[in-house]
Amino acid sequence: MSNHQAILLPIEANKQQIIQDILSKNTDSKGLLFSKITIDELLDEEDRHGFTDVTKTQNRSLRSMSSGEQKQVLLKFLFAQKVDFIILDNPFDNLDNLARESLYDSLFEMQNEVSFIQILHRKRDLLSFVENVESADSQSINYKSNNHSIDKIPQNIIKYDYQKEELISFKNVKVSYNENPILKDISWTICRGEFWHLIGPNGSGKTTILSMITGDNPKGYGQDLTLFGRKKGTGESVWEIKDKIGYVTPSMTDLFSSRHTLEQMIISGFYDSIGLYITPTDLQKRIAKEWLELINMEQLANSLFCLLSAGQQRLALVVRAMIKHPPLLILDEAIAGLDDFNTSLIIFLINKIADETDTTILYVSHRVEEGLNPREMFELIPTESGSVGLRK
Repeated sequence: MSNHQAILLPIEANKQQIIQDILSKNTDSKGLLFSKITIDELLDEEDRHGFTDVTKTQNRSLRSMSSGEQKQVLLKFLFAQKVDFIILDNPFDNLDNLARESLYDSLFEMQNEVSFIQILHRKRDLLSFVENVESADSQSINYKSNNHSIDKIPQNIIKYDYQKEELISFKNVKVSYNENPILKDISWTICRGEFWHLIGPNGSGKTTILSMITGDNPKGYGQDLTLFGRKKGTGESVWEIKDKIGYVTPSMTDLFSSRHTLEQMIISGFYDSIGLYITPTDLQKRIAKEWLELINMEQLANSLFCLLSAGQQRLALVVRAMIKHPPLLILDEAIAGLDDFNTSLIIFLINKIADETDTTILYVSHRVEEGLNPREMFELIPTESGSVGLRK
């Protein structure tokens, strides 16, 4: 049986340096990298030349494939090179349950033919046949060692004119693109103070639903879709809709430039702006300070946001979205790519917001997360005529 090993890393670790060290120290063996970076490089090559060695025997392009299909094609290509070992860089990231199971089955079948070195951030992703596991402890801050006096969600200083219980209502909503059905007869009502998990495999329409809730998707016109008391297409402003929503997605970290401090980034949540361009009030600064004390990051207030760790940045994004206590908080894959430690911090904060405020939370992912406590689940189930919604 081939020897396999795993390296469990905190998100702050220099993963690329570790990968280079593994490759450079095994010069007498042939090893290749299975990584999202590898796929991105192949996609770039395909865009420039029209093909790659990986897909030359395929009847479709790499870009036309789902994330799961791309990883399967890459794995089979690397395995065919008769290598001694393959470095698996977080192989299950961004995959839904079905794609994860399929990739795992492929790896399981190959385990006696090639050695795997698995690099991962989450213990739950460890391959069952890997027994040699190295780990490094995260040096991040810990909520539970918090000795500060601020242990409750800071007060709300913004009053919204919308006070109805019902926030969002879909009634038999259908969406298609170029005759390709995406959603079928979606009926779903989201009310004040609820905690929802929107779940479904990749491509099931989660992003489409979110874009309709935020008012960005023109497919909402002419349908029975009501956003904060206004039926879509009755003169509502997209900015009036967004004013009532706090939004978090990992890609938002790239929006803040090198000149934004953590404090400025947090306070910008009052204005839904990328950056702070007006002088904040003393009250706004006090509320921001209380939020930073809550997450044990007040000592970093004047640090540049771009220099914080990935876990600290993600915590700050959640705080920025919540600082105005919006009626609706959307968390789109808010913990994707984080390690176990930082995931636990984000989950702690989300549950605390759910318990101590009347903000409705819509948590979006394709996986159930241990420790997170949504009260309701809306699952998108793909069919040939579009995904249907099931309340669970």
